[in-house]
Formats: sequence, C-alpha cells, structure tokens
Amino acid sequence: MATAANPNSSTPLLALRDLRISFAASQVVHGISLSLAPGQVLGLVGESGSGKSVSSLAILGLLGPPAQVSGSILWQGRELLGQPAHLWRTLRGREIAMVFQEPMTALNPVMTIGRQLTEGLQAHQPALTRRELRQRAIAALEEVALPDPERRLRDYPHQFSGGQRQRILIAMALLHRPDLLIADEPTTALDVTVQAQILDLLARLRREHSLAILFTSHDLAVVSQVANQASDRVAVMRGGLVVEEGPTAHVLHHPTHPYTQSLLAAVPTMRTDRSHPLATLQHA
Repeated sequence: MATAANPNSSTPLLALRDLRISFAASQVVHGISLSLAPGQVLGLVGESGSGKSVSSLAILGLLGPPAQVSGSILWQGRELLGQPAHLWRTLRGREIAMVFQEPMTALNPVMTIGRQLTEGLQAHQPALTRRELRQRAIAALEEVALPDPERRLRDYPHQFSGGQRQRILIAMALLHRPDLLIADEPTTALDVTVQAQILDLLARLRREHSLAILFTSHDLAVVSQVANQASDRVAVMRGGLVVEEGPTAHVLHHPTHPYTQSLLAAVPTMRTDRSHPLATLQHA
C-alpha cells in the first residue's frame, strides 16, 4: 500500500518542470511545468495531438524508445527521470495508477477479470494467499459498484459492457490505494449516461480515499465536473504547450487565452442561438 501523502506538506505530490518529449526529430511536448497537490484534481484539457496523453505516459515511465524525455518529473520531491526500471515498476500501481481511455485494449481479452485483478495484487504483495487474493479482488469490484462481483470474477472482458469494463479498470488501478490516479480520457468511448456514472464514481472514490487525480480530456465540460472543488485546477494544452492554467472556475468563467476562449465558445448550451454556426477553433 502506498504511503499516504501529507496534505499539509508544502512539497507537491507531483511536479513537472520544463518537461520535453521528442520522437526522433519531432518534439511533441515543449517544456511544460505543472504541479499537483495531495487530494487535488488537475484537469488537463486539449485536442488530439496536444501532448496531454503522452505527458501522462511519461509520468509513469511508459514511453520507451524512440521517445526522448527531458526536464524533470518530481514525485513527492524525488526525481524520477533517470531512475532504473525497477523503481518505475515499484511506483506503478502502488503510488501512481492509470486508467486508460479504451478498456478493451487495456484488459487482456483471454484472461478472466479475476485473474487480472489477482495478478496485479501478487506483483506487489506476493505473500498474500489465494483466498486473500480472491477476497481483495471481490472487494475491489464491490467498491466500484460492479453487480454480482463474486460470480463475475470468472468472466472475460468481452462479457462486460463498456461502462463495466471501465469500472473494472478503475478497480484494478485502486487495488493498492495509490496517492495519484491518472485518468486518460476515461469517459470518451462511453455514452452520456454511463459517462456520468463513471464521473460520479471517481468523485466518490476521491472523497473516500483523499485521492489526487490527473484527468485528461478534450472536453472542458467533462473536466469541469471532475475538477469542481475550490482547490482544483485546469491546464489547457495546445501544440505541446500549456497555454493557460489556473483554478477551474477562473479558467472556465474568465479565460484569458484565445484558444481557451474558442474552446468554450464551441460548446453548445441551452442558450446557444441555433440560427448561427458554433464557433470554430483557429489553426495554431
């Protein structure tokens, strides 16, 4: 189990300093700097190709060659870049966990859900007995409100709906009570009703476990539902740069960058004049 972060500490839980990511001769992230406090939500917003997802993968050391990562990734004050592979493996799951956008590509299609949950537990807690592993797997599925978890441990990913698969991924991510959950567009492939259920689930788990969340999305409306506390923040990315960052309410209601203003203007509301076309985003 991860060591609980001290919410009163002045040291950020996570700090990116001048983070740069390149593939061959192409630089995709151009020196971004962000920080996240214990228990806080940081919404990272941007269109496809803006660099938000690749930045999330860099935090967990999941970018292998030919990616080149420079700058600084500080985890509770400890530099992660340049650390050996075994340190990253220890960190993943126990202290930082990740939920991916498409659960069918993140789950193994030929392994039962129960086996996938227990393998994750065994990797970090090899002393657990088979009975203890099963009990913890059932408890994890109960926590994310998956119906009939004891029976469904024997089922395979294709036997679940999209929303249920996303709940399973969240259960797997929280098995070791990490301090930070990276949620990479976890609701994009879901319909609106299921999307709302997943967002409510994340909000509940955040309250119950003092969980910090880095939530990436292309949808400012979705981010506003997740980063909705006074301490939460939103960062807007475009072209590998953070163009605007601040408290959620300020970014949403008083945006200063033209790109953020265009993003907000492109979102239809009940008051939108349907006789006029929606605003479009200007090319970078």
